[in-house]
Amino acid sequence: MPANRSPLFRRGIAALAALPLLTLAACGYGSQAKDDSTAKIAAGAKKIDGLGSVRIGYFGNLTHATALVGNQKGFFQKELGATKADYQLFNAGPSEIEALNSGSVDIGWIGPSPAINGYTKSDGKNLRIIGGSASGGVKLVVDPKKIKSLKDVKGKRIATPQLGNTQDVAFLNWVAQQGWKVDAQSGKGDVSVVRTDNKVTPDAFRSGSVDGAWVPEPTASKLVAEGGKVLLDESALWPDKKFVITNIIVSQKFLKEHPKAVEAVLKASVETNKWINAHPDEAKAAANKQLEADSGKALPADVLDPAWKSVRFTDDPLAATLNTEARHAVQAGLLENPKLDGIYDLTLLNKVLVAAGERSVSDAGLGAK
Repeated sequence: MPANRSPLFRRGIAALAALPLLTLAACGYGSQAKDDSTAKIAAGAKKIDGLGSVRIGYFGNLTHATALVGNQKGFFQKELGATKADYQLFNAGPSEIEALNSGSVDIGWIGPSPAINGYTKSDGKNLRIIGGSASGGVKLVVDPKKIKSLKDVKGKRIATPQLGNTQDVAFLNWVAQQGWKVDAQSGKGDVSVVRTDNKVTPDAFRSGSVDGAWVPEPTASKLVAEGGKVLLDESALWPDKKFVITNIIVSQKFLKEHPKAVEAVLKASVETNKWINAHPDEAKAAANKQLEADSGKALPADVLDPAWKSVRFTDDPLAATLNTEARHAVQAGLLENPKLDGIYDLTLLNKVLVAAGERSVSDAGLGAK
């Protein structure tokens, strides 16, 4: 790591890397996602670039529904031909970045903060953002008996998923905009920021150990089902109510050596998003079926329905908003002026979009040269 990185930045990265993750004997980073799709390798199909498989990582939540639906409905397998789409499930951004860096995963769906951290930690050498996937789907949900207005958040205990993750940075930035002070590392201050895994946040909320949470879907809707109230939808804080919540990333080595495979995955992603937006109810059911296959439990309708409505699926990586999120992390004291030049390579995505009759998308001046 370069000498000009601050101790605070190094502590933030160390804390992220120390977070718990699922264990997979084969790679040590994530768990094998269940293949519950109807996808079959077509007779006479050929391998792409001679690859036996392409390893695709994603999280088991609705902001990664492009990957969930693409797996369930067979879009990725169709485009990859005889090259097997091999899925791995993660529950923490740092573990997926580590898997990408080690070569255990080739392409992944991930939030902006882990992508920024992974890119800067490697001095821009290990990954590229190659496409967008989703916008929105993040809410501040509170106990209405304890918090009746935004000003009542002061002095309360609010959960975020993990130190330095996308929602943690967003909440710290919002707190600062209110004029309140919070130490980013400890979470102590005018608001107590409690870093809590999304899987246990509903229990913490139910027990009263936290008064609210700034979390992605479907955790936000799970809290509402427990009696919580949506106090703020993060999309209301962004121009046009759009901000990146999920990107598609790839290792630079894999991108250089297997561009045809990367293009096939991007084509499948574009086709999946098009199908999701044209068939929202069927897509919602498909995403939930894959969640059940991966976790053993489907989401109930009172959680699934409102959660699905708050996520927007898009091929545009909304690059300008990632740059803004990086600035928020700097202002919170979690990053020291990251150099993001070259974090995007949208060449293949724009090739796919133009071929499909769609408009190309911008890298906001952060594209690889």
